[in-house]
Amino acid sequence: MIRSSFGRTAARRTLIGALALLLPAIAGCEAGLNAPTLQFHQPSGPAYASVNGISIDNAFVLGAPSGSSVPSGSSASMFLSLFNAGTSSDELVSVSAPGTAASVKVTGGTVSLPVNSLVSLSGPQPSVVLSDLTKPLTGGESIPVTLHFQHAGSVTLKVPVQPQSYDYATFSPPPSPGASPTATPAKVPQPHPSTAEQQTGAATPTATPTP
Repeated sequence: MIRSSFGRTAARRTLIGALALLLPAIAGCEAGLNAPTLQFHQPSGPAYASVNGISIDNAFVLGAPSGSSVPSGSSASMFLSLFNAGTSSDELVSVSAPGTAASVKVTGGTVSLPVNSLVSLSGPQPSVVLSDLTKPLTGGESIPVTLHFQHAGSVTLKVPVQPQSYDYATFSPPPSPGASPTATPAKVPQPHPSTAEQQTGAATPTATPTP
């Protein structure tokens, strides 16, 4: 009985040792096939910030679909929500993205922020557009964006670029510039018909005197 028990213990130890050697090899194979560098990385969530009673929530810039970039020279949509928890009304007077866009356009020029009111600029159509990008934008990166308020001052936050895929597939990029309107040809003035022409619908011939 003692010899049999010793044999089972030795066999169990041998099996545990074999598994200990085998597990690192399996983990290595899995790392080779599913290494983090080979997987899609969802960028960090939308940005949040606050300045003197104004809260900025769910801020992000919409990029191109996964696997592509928004090229430099084009435009990109930005989405966010604003809440004024201060004691007086305020106004978003401008937005800038230094190092990323030559200008940032806000629909209507400015955004009024009444006290204790939520103002949603969260789409799906953009109200804030980064225009004339100075560099390509790729999903997963973050860019500095500064919001300028009339009373609360300015605040800069790192805004993530979210690819137009998955949860963000329904959001819209900026509209393409429309074609120039076609010029309407000028109307050529027409002579007014005589009274006889108006009555008969045709010109009345004039009699030629006989010499």
